[in-house]
Amino acid sequence: MPSESKEVPEEVTRLKEALAAFAEIEDDAACTAAVSEVLREWPSFGKQLRELRQARVNALRERDRTWPEIAAIIGDVTPERAQQISKGHSGHSRAKAKKAAEAGAQPAE
Repeated sequence: MPSESKEVPEEVTRLKEALAAFAEIEDDAACTAAVSEVLREWPSFGKQLRELRQARVNALRERDRTWPEIAAIIGDVTPERAQQISKGHSGHSRAKAKKAAEAGAQPAE
């Protein structure tokens, strides 16, 4: 289990520093172009991170970690949400499914 005082992994710090570096680009056009390039690729970065997290959550389960333990490792999620992550269910897809279900339950006027 992670220690009580959550230490920020070096990779997280480096990612935050990389994002902050965009603000330091003095030329407005260069900054706009650089940020736009990252935003174009952002969906694929998010997908890669979700897939990596899912694989690691499943590896933790294979090592007999409980859902409450895994939820604590992820942080700010319930054990049920940790289980959904293990199955590849993203918050976006859950919200989309909920909206579709609500739309289907609406009475016809």
